[in-house]
Amino acid sequence: MKKLSNYKPTTTLERSTLAIIKSNLEKGYEESFFNDLMNNGCQSGMVGGLIYYSETSKFFTKHKDEINQMLSNTLSECGLSCPSELFGDKFDTDDFLCVDTTNQNLLAWFAFEETARNIANQLGMEF
Repeated sequence: MKKLSNYKPTTTLERSTLAIIKSNLEKGYEESFFNDLMNNGCQSGMVGGLIYYSETSKFFTKHKDEINQMLSNTLSECGLSCPSELFGDKFDTDDFLCVDTTNQNLLAWFAFEETARNIANQLGMEF
């Protein structure tokens, strides 16, 4: 397994995700953090910096284009046509453009978790 410190992010979303991961890590507990994240997700409150709506809305706004592309790719790969098919009743269909904090929060967590999963995979971590 490669070390997290050797990982070179290529997008702003990866850079932000990596910075948040590093700020939440205790040295030597990389795999434990990723395991907890993959099993419990951001909704568990384990990711400092992505707990409050003010934090997740800021993250969403900063990475909106990358998040929208990731969402589009995921929907396409899964053969789905809209976010509510992916997220179920967690996605507010009345806020399809994600101008409210609820959907921004959901998509920020989605993007962080998927980006973290991709980083972990590139580091050779298995879950």
